[in-house]
Amino acid sequence: MDLLGDWWTPLVLREAFYGVRRFDDFQQSLGVARNTLTTRLNRLVEEGLLERVPYQDRPVRHEYLLTDKGRDFFPVLAAMVRWGDRWLAEEAGPPVVLRHECGHTGHPEVVCTHCGGQYTAETVRSELGPGFPQRLRSRAEVQARFGGDTRS
Repeated sequence: MDLLGDWWTPLVLREAFYGVRRFDDFQQSLGVARNTLTTRLNRLVEEGLLERVPYQDRPVRHEYLLTDKGRDFFPVLAAMVRWGDRWLAEEAGPPVVLRHECGHTGHPEVVCTHCGGQYTAETVRSELGPGFPQRLRSRAEVQARFGGDTRS
């Protein structure tokens, strides 16, 4: 959330998925202040979600292209779109639809890669993973949050 916890970062990534590549085009489509956009683009480049590639020499100008890491963010945006379409769309329908390569429009689902069942708040339980900091495992709040099993 440190990377994505502001309003503009997901919107910049959304525009990149829509094909926006140049600073002025991001600025125009989002209506964001230039200094704010500069900060967000630089952060996304630093974090490896976008790559800055020159497209003009004099003066030097850059395009911002999604990296593999950036493209891997698409399911997160698609889930946000689904939520917005369900809870915020006007009566006329969603403002943008997602058309899958099969030719159909629909909405994304978050599913288990093992059985194909839907991931929902009711069907998923969070457990400590191998990367959870060892120094925090014995804390009472961690034990309470994760069912007391902090052995992982």
